[in-house]
Amino acid sequence: MTMTTTTTQLLIDGDIVLYQISSAIEEPINWGDDIWTLHGDVRLARQSFDQEIQKICDRLGVQDVVITLSDPKQNWRLGVLDTYKHNRRNKRKPVVYRPLRDHILDAYETACYPTLEADDVMGILSGEGKIVVSDDKDLRCIPGQLYRPSRDDHIEITVEEADRNHLTQALTGDSVDGYSGCPGIGPKRAADVLIEGTWAEVVGAYEKAGLNETEALRQARVARILRHDEWDTVKQEVLLWNPI
Repeated sequence: MTMTTTTTQLLIDGDIVLYQISSAIEEPINWGDDIWTLHGDVRLARQSFDQEIQKICDRLGVQDVVITLSDPKQNWRLGVLDTYKHNRRNKRKPVVYRPLRDHILDAYETACYPTLEADDVMGILSGEGKIVVSDDKDLRCIPGQLYRPSRDDHIEITVEEADRNHLTQALTGDSVDGYSGCPGIGPKRAADVLIEGTWAEVVGAYEKAGLNETEALRQARVARILRHDEWDTVKQEVLLWNPI
């Protein structure tokens, strides 16, 4: 794993680590007489989270960390596609999720912007001297350095690669995040479509599927992980992506 000497800060996807730790800590207890409860040790959760963050810091040799978190109340993508993440809306959070999130806010430098997801915050803050730390494949849509902890994999993503990855996401969609992409197109078909890696090729695939550019743009905007010039820092508003 080759490190860039100008790296000064890690941007860690707090949402993923928060959910993983709080889920792992949760335990069911059978009290008998058909009574079950869920148990969560917040102290253990805090310790586990801190250990995981330190492990990442030690592995990369960088101690300056910003933990990014999603806005828990609003999501700008719902204004583009009202079914976005509809499959998660009634899903229960682990018992210690909220107190562990409070610990992160108290103990670390964090970044959480109105209506944005943690991915977007990392995308906005990424750049020279930063490493994005996340196992989410969506972060391949951001140019720069990406470290995937589960694979101990450190890669450099060019602007051209990031742009192509975004168009690929616009075609394939993401069932986990609740947006469909272009019907009938998976990763292999998307690679066949994106010969030149252009927006026109994406639109052509949607039209061939009986849809139009409006729908293609809706899916592409939902798939877009924001970059630094797509967030109005004064108005605290998203600048929606448009094809060149």
